[in-house]
Parts: sequence; structure tokens; C-alpha cells
Amino acid sequence: MYEWHENVQQIIELIERNLDDSPSLSEVGESLFYSPFYCTKKFHALTGMRLRDYIRLRKICKAALELRDTGKSIAEIALDRGFSSQAAFSRSFKKAYSVSPKEYRSSPRPIPLLLKRIVYDPCVLGIKRRCNLSEKELEKIEVKFEKLHAHRFIGIRNVDAKGYFHFWELQESIPGQDCHTVTGLLESIPSLHGQIGGWYFEGGKRGYLYGIEVPIDYSGEVPEGMECTTIQESEYIVFYYPPYVFEENNDAVMSTVNDLAWSWNPSDSGYEWNIENPIYQRSDPEKYGYAVCRPVRPLKK
Repeated sequence: MYEWHENVQQIIELIERNLDDSPSLSEVGESLFYSPFYCTKKFHALTGMRLRDYIRLRKICKAALELRDTGKSIAEIALDRGFSSQAAFSRSFKKAYSVSPKEYRSSPRPIPLLLKRIVYDPCVLGIKRRCNLSEKELEKIEVKFEKLHAHRFIGIRNVDAKGYFHFWELQESIPGQDCHTVTGLLESIPSLHGQIGGWYFEGGKRGYLYGIEVPIDYSGEVPEGMECTTIQESEYIVFYYPPYVFEENNDAVMSTVNDLAWSWNPSDSGYEWNIENPIYQRSDPEKYGYAVCRPVRPLKK
């Protein structure tokens, strides 16, 4: 049923591995033994984009991050990213973001970067994959105390959301707050630890939030529709599982970590939950792993 989700994901992975060389439609078709026309038709149906537009915007996304984070010249970035000239790169960049590369480098601002698309997610599609982690391996969760210094949170929240997937279902109906737009804008802002999800408490309810952490003295632009909230310093209990294979083990890892995080009794360690700070959910399966970070404070004597 989901054969083409997996096939299109293979196309996306091929593009990511050869982004600067801009794989041709023929090469894409040959990799899957289908005609270029059929591949592009299926790609558009699942991503909502033409294949050539996807490749162009992914290249510009990578280039924008280099403009922001490196000292490489604009010409060097243009050629490294496979553009025929600096002028061609500048035209594409301005068409995508309504600002020239030179203007963006001198005054970085939130721009809607196109992040790598995921169209084949077994969890989202309801595909059951055999977990290759034993019960003992799943129990190897590190529980540690960490202090998170005061910082600011930039992002969005919804008090009616029950969790990550429900959150994005609700946001989809709000103009400019769909998953792709929000995550693209957040990626363009330098953050402390990458993008995060999480929970917060408001009026006796637990809602869900999504965003980034930035330094407490952040003074940059905040994307329209997002908030910039100060989060006070707090100790956190971190329930952490190291990197794992996402497609096979994500469900098992997340449910095991979540069960432990939500059933933990902090009073055994002389603490209580601090509901004034958000609960952070950090997830980067292949590089970082998965963690739930719950704020605590010492029990009053």
C-alpha cells in the first residue's frame, strides 16, 4: 500500500547524497526502474512539489545556512552548491526568499527554508516494524540531572494538543503555522540545541509546544505568529536513550522513555516537578537519540 511512499523517500535520499550535483530526472528514474515522468508524478503527489523545484530549494537552503554560519564568499558558496554562476545563485535565492544573498548575510532574518522531506515514516503511516532491540537494551535509559540556564523559547504552542501528531493536525488549519513552514522558519534561526517539542501547563491543562531555545539576550526577529518567551533557569531530570535506527526502533524507544519519564517519582530524590517551566522532548534518532527533559525543584523542608 505504501510502496510509493518508500520509493519517493529513496528519491529524496538520493537527492540528499548528491545535492550539489543535481541528479537528473533520468538518474532518478533509473534508480527505481521507472520512467522519469512516472517518478516525478509520484514525487509531486506525495510532496506537493515538482522534483526540480525541490532540488533547487534544498540547494538554496544549504547555501543560506552557509551564508549565515561561514565566512565563505558568495561566489564560492554558489559554485560549491552547483550553481552555474554567482548571478544565477543570487537570482534563485532572491526568488525563494525575497532578499539577496548579500542582504541576508549582512542582516540574517527568519526565512522559510525547505528542510528534507519525510514521506515514509512507519509511525505516521501505521506500519508495524519489528524492533531489533532486546528488552534489556530498551531498559538502558540514562537518567541524569542537568541544569538548563535561563533562555528564551521561540515557537508556537497549543493548549488543546495532546501530543506531537495531534499538535500538527491542529496547526495545519492555521495559515502559516503548518509543520513545513514552521520548521523551515525555525531552522533559519541559530538555536542552542536544535528544534524541540514538549509540553507545558496552563490553566490546569497540559498542552503541547514546538520551537527552539535561543540565548536569553536574543534580540533578533521573531517570525510572525510565533512567541518569544523567557524560560527561567531550572534543574531538569533527563530521561535519555542513545542513537538508534529510527524506522525499526522509534516506537519502542519513545514509548519506553516516555513511560519512565511520566511515571518517575522525583520525591525519591528530594525534588518535585516544576510545572512553571516547559517539559522538553528532544529527538534526533540517528545523531542524538531521544530524551524527555522534565523540570524539577527541591522539595520544601
